[in-house]
Amino acid sequence: MKSIFRISIFLALAIPSLLMGQAKIGYVTTDAIMKQLPDAQDAQKQLDQIVVDWQGELNKLQQDWQKKFDDYEKRKLIMTEQRRVDAEKEMRELDQKIAEYRNKKFGQNGDLFMKQNELMKPVQDRVFKAIQDVALEDGFDYIFDKSGEILLMYANVKYDLTQKVLAKLTILPAAGK
Repeated sequence: MKSIFRISIFLALAIPSLLMGQAKIGYVTTDAIMKQLPDAQDAQKQLDQIVVDWQGELNKLQQDWQKKFDDYEKRKLIMTEQRRVDAEKEMRELDQKIAEYRNKKFGQNGDLFMKQNELMKPVQDRVFKAIQDVALEDGFDYIFDKSGEILLMYANVKYDLTQKVLAKLTILPAAGK
């Protein structure tokens, strides 16, 4: 539904310029750009390490819960009613703690999202600026990202600006200059 809405908006904006004259359209593959950008790679490595650390802590909590559960299962028949209630309460609390930790670290607005935003936003802003510069310098009317939600079913490679954007970011020498 979102894609249909975006395509509709694009068509509403693009058709008038197409009727008035030939629109110059280009595309980039930001995934390819990000994979080749050293600061994006560094940021991704930092994020990966953070995820490994947090996942390790989460696994430790889950193993602790599993150990308590296994112990409870082995002993529940010989436990007093009060001890059984206490053990079940302890497991519920630990289960809640695991869920809270998972949500705090990996949830929709969790620590990972915030850290990803902190580390990747400057890189994304730099890439976006380079794309804008290339578009303005070369007179493009539209530039699409093949990596995003709006997909191109066909794209002539002569309009691929990925290498120019990389050159603008001083990663690769400019192609064709």
